[in-house]
Order: sequence, then structure tokens, then C-alpha cells
Amino acid sequence: MKTWIKRTLIGLFGASVLFGSLAACSHGPRHGHGWQAMSEEDAAKMKSRMVEKVAARLDLDEAQKAKLGSLADALREQRNALVAGGNPREQMQALVAGSTFDRAGAKALVDAKTRAIDSGSPTLIAAFGDFYDSLRPEQQAKVREFMNRGRRGWRG
Repeated sequence: MKTWIKRTLIGLFGASVLFGSLAACSHGPRHGHGWQAMSEEDAAKMKSRMVEKVAARLDLDEAQKAKLGSLADALREQRNALVAGGNPREQMQALVAGSTFDRAGAKALVDAKTRAIDSGSPTLIAAFGDFYDSLRPEQQAKVREFMNRGRRGWRG
């Protein structure tokens, strides 16, 4: 396959993944709130509930809970960086508002999201690594089982 065809296909695939992700995130909160719409106090309460729920499932000690809390903070920061700059749904609608697709606007949007991922991913990777590496082998096995279940997680 010619190089320009490969690059075009990879670019289209990447853009479709990004735009699909943005569209999925832009539906608005499902349970009354999203982390982006919460006050810091509400987000702290939600984080605390999440940490306690996971801690109970995995039988975490205090040090592991602290690392899970750091991971939750890193995830929130990364998500906030990705949705910075406005409502993702409105950003997507702006790209198709005219008679032609706003290619320059799409490129700028992709570049902004890529920069957000590039700048936040080292912190997120380190936080997840620190948490996962602190788990005992049986706890790691539970995490892998959870991930294998997909969207059902521990509910199914």
C-alpha cells in the first residue's frame, strides 16, 4: 500500500476515534452530574465514595487507598484538560455549522486534545503504575478480572 494511502487511512481512523470519543463525552451527565460540572466539594465526596467502594472490593490497605486517591485525582485532571476550552458537543457542532467542514478548526481541536493527552499522560501513567504496583498478586488478579469484564465491571 502506498505511503500516502496509509497516512490518510491512519489519519481518518485517528480523527474518527477522537471525534467519536468527544461525541460520547458530550452527551451530558447521566446521573445528574459529571465530574466537570461538580464543585470541588462534590468531586471530593464522589472520589471518597469511589475509593471506599474499590477499597472494599480489593481489600486495600491505607497506603493503597492513598495511591488509588492519587490515581483518581490524576484521572480527573486529565479529563478536565480534555474538556477544557468549552463544551465538546458545541465544538463539534461548530465544525459543521457552515456549508463546508471546518478542517482548520478540526485540526486545531485535534491538536489541542493531543497536547492535553501528551502533557497529562506521564502523571496518569505514573499514578496508575504506582497504584497497580502496590497491589498484592491476588489484588492484581481482581483488577485484571474487572478489566476483562469490560463495561459490566464488578456489577456483572
